[in-house]
Amino acid sequence: MRIGPKYKIARRLGVPIFEKTQTPKYTLSLARKEKSVIRRKKPLSEFGLSLIEKQKARFTYGLSEKQFRKYVDKALKTPVSAQTLFTLLESRLDNVLFRSGLAKSRSQARQIASHGHALVNGRRVTIPSVSLSEGDTVGLRDGSAQSPLFGEVTERMKVLTPPLWLELDPAAKTAKVTGAPVYAPAEHVFDLSVVIEFYNR
Repeated sequence: MRIGPKYKIARRLGVPIFEKTQTPKYTLSLARKEKSVIRRKKPLSEFGLSLIEKQKARFTYGLSEKQFRKYVDKALKTPVSAQTLFTLLESRLDNVLFRSGLAKSRSQARQIASHGHALVNGRRVTIPSVSLSEGDTVGLRDGSAQSPLFGEVTERMKVLTPPLWLELDPAAKTAKVTGAPVYAPAEHVFDLSVVIEFYNR
């Protein structure tokens, strides 16, 4: 999915949503931008605030509107919609590759999966949106694991603090799903309850 100008999107959403915007360079750019803007912004409506929360979540996971809406529609059919939506988003293969340290970003994780570098339960998978569940193991193909592209994976996995539902094996460059992701709003830049309300109007 083509994202567009990331600095501009991050400024509009009010949070450094992309890896590119989590740098001193972006902070400096933001400070310069704020100094140059002297007009007062109009307060956002309730709809506008809800739209921003939706965009925060969508851009965090790098999904198109069509993809994101599909997950929301599934979540709306359950009594705990926000939790279900979070589980669906976090359980994607590309997200698990990122959360485990096998990829340094979600965009790289999508490339890893799309190019056939990833294994799920020992089988090659080329679809980033594949949903994983408890007991599934994610790793890299033998040929890929030895590539310079993945030279920093072991060290990254050693220092990474993974979510409670993932168990890492840095030496083997694998990660195992040991439970279900639990949504804790305070730990994220978006509020999925607001997102659910936005689509449930």
